[in-house]
Amino acid sequence: MRHVANGVVTSTQSLSLAERLDQLHSGLMDVIAAWTPDEAAVEETFVNKNPVSTLKLGQARGVALLAPARCGIPVTEYTPNAVKKTVVGAGHAAKQQVEMMVSTLLPGCQIHGADAADALAVAICHAQHAGTRALAGITAGPGRKYR
Repeated sequence: MRHVANGVVTSTQSLSLAERLDQLHSGLMDVIAAWTPDEAAVEETFVNKNPVSTLKLGQARGVALLAPARCGIPVTEYTPNAVKKTVVGAGHAAKQQVEMMVSTLLPGCQIHGADAADALAVAICHAQHAGTRALAGITAGPGRKYR
């Protein structure tokens, strides 16, 4: 496993939700065009205490699932606990522990923020699980969930 790139797709906070989702979609399509991935992985969302924030996060997550799917790229989903357990060894690890382990597993990687560290953790989780599935002869279908 080796680090290729990391970063964060952002949106302009002053824009409407629809415009921000469009910015997210455009940013993800740019990443897909630049790196031509064979697979994608997305973390599932926990329900937050604030239902409005949960709804907005769900809409953004929908864009994150849609962009690769529209390009024919299979998307696998992982629970936050599965990601943490894979990267740290404990399903309830703190964000700082996850970031530290990402840096350890990808030496020399300059992580571009906490969200990029989370994305790299999902990628590491996916790589580990994909390797295990390949050894077992299991193929992941689009939208397949692993816990």
